[in-house]
Amino acid sequence: MFARHKWQLQLILWALTMALVCWLVFRQCGRSPGEPCSPAMTDSLQQLVLDSCQRIDYKGFTVYFDSAARLPRCVIYELTAAETLGDEPRGKGFADDPAVSGCPDPKDYAGCGMDRGHMAPAGDMKWSAQAMSESFLMTNICPQDKSLNEGGWNRLEEKAREWARRDSALIIAAGPIIEHDLPRTRGGVAMPRRFYKVILAHHARPLRAIAFIYPNSTSNGPLRQYAVSVDSVERLTGIDFFGALPDDQEDRLERSCSLASFLQLRD
Repeated sequence: MFARHKWQLQLILWALTMALVCWLVFRQCGRSPGEPCSPAMTDSLQQLVLDSCQRIDYKGFTVYFDSAARLPRCVIYELTAAETLGDEPRGKGFADDPAVSGCPDPKDYAGCGMDRGHMAPAGDMKWSAQAMSESFLMTNICPQDKSLNEGGWNRLEEKAREWARRDSALIIAAGPIIEHDLPRTRGGVAMPRRFYKVILAHHARPLRAIAFIYPNSTSNGPLRQYAVSVDSVERLTGIDFFGALPDDQEDRLERSCSLASFLQLRD
């Protein structure tokens, strides 16, 4: 009799434990076990509070544009595994967005010695003709050293696409670190000294995040040379990323700088 009651008690305790685990997983990202983040949570994770910037919602990404610097302060979007497999041809020309105050003309970069560098890469927008076209709007562009644009920054973009295919989706935020004393092009566009990229694997179990800071110069070292915590980027930019997460989870994710959790010792 005692053994039977003991077995029943153990079963009840096991059921309560599993219920608690399920609740914690659901709370983690507004989802049930085995399900991705809900669309509402995914959307919330991409919302930023940047009062001094104009927000522009394009097909494939959202821009928070700083009209004083004439640069995007942050470009943020979700990249899904399916979107990395698009076959839309690369766009051919840059254009201004006349609806955005302070948006440069492509000619405003003339003579600065820098590339027109994408923050939301054209390579991430191959799933839609509109998204591809809009990625060439100057609201998504910054003056970027050619060796960075074609080197380390490009390799990080390629690696993020690999991670998106492995983890089902990522939320990616990128932009320049805007400082008060930046030099300007002849057209009045600030030329950043550094760029950041923040990545959240919001479908992973457990969630994981990593950030990178690249100098706007030759930056061809391994990823670990540029990896930092999300907190580090927040301190430099004043941007609060992923504020929709529970505070304790947000704090844990943003304090860490675990590149190995993304590489999983295989890349």
